[in-house]
Amino acid sequence: GDCFPCPPEGCPMMGHYADRFPDKLKRENQKYFLNTAADEPFAAWRQKVFIKLSGVKKTKGDINLVFYDTEGHTKEHEIANGDLSQDEVYTKYLDVEINPKNTSKIEFLWNKAVFSLLWARLGAETVNIVHGEDGR
Repeated sequence: GDCFPCPPEGCPMMGHYADRFPDKLKRENQKYFLNTAADEPFAAWRQKVFIKLSGVKKTKGDINLVFYDTEGHTKEHEIANGDLSQDEVYTKYLDVEINPKNTSKIEFLWNKAVFSLLWARLGAETVNIVHGEDGR
């Protein structure tokens, strides 16, 4: 289920348009994955997220991204939790319920796991989100 991005000939389709991908139909015991959302219309777009942190060298907590669309819908996704380090790039595949074509902004959030008197600051040095050319 970690296939990303789609092959050059495009993502295989099910149903009526399955015959457009004859090479995929010749394989035996082929596994297929269908990414769906929890709510109607059940559409989800596979995106690969890369986050490089900046700030404190190491801390405990979690990092999340919140996706906003042009109609006011939001969806929060956890990217990593536990030990966080500015030396790592955190990578995760997300099935986002918000169409990339309708995304108005993406917010970076982090939460410390342990209360500390130190005012540790953590930010995103870079956030890269990759999705297919057709928005899938």
